[in-house]
Amino acid sequence: MRHNLSDTNELIRDRRTVAPENYSGRKVHREVVEEILRNATWAPTHGMTQPWRFKVFIGEGVKVLGDMLPVWYKKYVSEEKFSEKKFEKLKARGAFCSVIIAVGMEPDLNGRIIELEEIEAVACAVQNMYLTCTAHGLGALYSTPGFIYTDEAREFMGLKESGKCLGLFFMGYPKGQWPKGHRKPLEYVTQWEEGEK
Repeated sequence: MRHNLSDTNELIRDRRTVAPENYSGRKVHREVVEEILRNATWAPTHGMTQPWRFKVFIGEGVKVLGDMLPVWYKKYVSEEKFSEKKFEKLKARGAFCSVIIAVGMEPDLNGRIIELEEIEAVACAVQNMYLTCTAHGLGALYSTPGFIYTDEAREFMGLKESGKCLGLFFMGYPKGQWPKGHRKPLEYVTQWEEGEK
């Protein structure tokens, strides 16, 4: 084997989603963020288009994005779906983080690769980010609120017209114990076709 399989399995199975409300406030250093993003860029990418784009809001920069979240929510959610609780949660969310990464996608300009595959490549990059966070003992939350797909959010993130903002990646050191997780047994989600014997 090229790598220790036990360590690899443990890292993958130890990954957790941890919301900003459960962060300790301990600062995430820029060098750690750079490593997380460097690993993100090693995700598989059809045609080597490398469609992922990142805009990092760090330190005081978090407030720049944090202040926009409740504004966009109020602007783009319908009156029937508006939740005061969610609005207040978004208002406070930035205060819990020292880093938020806007995750975007800019497709291949030659149109060789369909957009769905470019989005899938970015999703793989996000998983690499999650795993690197786990290795550092960082909690993370990949959030995809409806307003993140608007042209206003795309422009705010500095993406081209052909690009899309796909989500926000919050990260921080969790308070207390590392959360436990569970998954359905493999037989619930897998079919085997072995052909004739």
